[in-house]
Amino acid sequence: MDALDPRLTPARADIAAKHLEGKVTAARFVEGSLYEVAEAQAPLRRAPSPEAPLDSEALKGERVTIYETNDEGWAWGQIESDGYVGWLPANALRRPGPAHTHKVTALRTHVFPGPSIKLPPVEALALGCRLAVARVEEPFAVTTSGGFIPARHLAPMNARETDFVAVAERFIGAPYLWGGKTSLGLDCSALVQVALAACGIASPRDSDMQENALGAPVADRSVLRRGDLLFWQGHVAIARDQATLVHANAFHMAVAIEPIRDAIARIRAAGGEVASVRRL
Repeated sequence: MDALDPRLTPARADIAAKHLEGKVTAARFVEGSLYEVAEAQAPLRRAPSPEAPLDSEALKGERVTIYETNDEGWAWGQIESDGYVGWLPANALRRPGPAHTHKVTALRTHVFPGPSIKLPPVEALALGCRLAVARVEEPFAVTTSGGFIPARHLAPMNARETDFVAVAERFIGAPYLWGGKTSLGLDCSALVQVALAACGIASPRDSDMQENALGAPVADRSVLRRGDLLFWQGHVAIARDQATLVHANAFHMAVAIEPIRDAIARIRAAGGEVASVRRL
């Protein structure tokens, strides 16, 4: 049997998902319970501790199957959208509410307690957060929980962007954050995942997964097209055209546009070569 990727496999020595019974060894198997993220964003950590590495984030409205909640207030489970497994703060989760009708399309937006932008916001939401809107009172959309959000910052759940590169470019200047998924901080593979999601294209979370799952290999790397993905070991960048790319990277500590030749030369000097180019 092929080894299962621990990042995508809800299994530990002491507990595992019921559907993995017979495939993995664990002391007990449980069905799991469906929750959704209630906070603007929730950290997904490698261990049940605020000091543990941040592997990813789950955004408001994302569904998560929880298999265990410990006495310290951490819940262990799997994000529905990309399958990532880890620990989230239990108080950031709730049982699923009304069906989501809208998603945030601005990089960030505020939720107000009433129909006035002069009121102190109660929450700040990131691109991709999912909401249930009860009605529209221009210029606001009113959620089922009574929050007022600028209607121009939302779109129906089935709305799709048409250029994922343009979505990625909107993050230019956002700080680099390993495991982050919002304009407050994100990493290279999150930039790809979030931009593709805005266009209705599902993407794995990490760059090695993306290299295996997205698009088809480009044989002639001398002729790049807008949207081609350049992969190095542990890194991914998005071609804007034949000369430039956009990526979240630790050299700039931000999302930045860079000449492709410069990026290749700089990463080569650090010991890394382009492993592949993939075209969607």
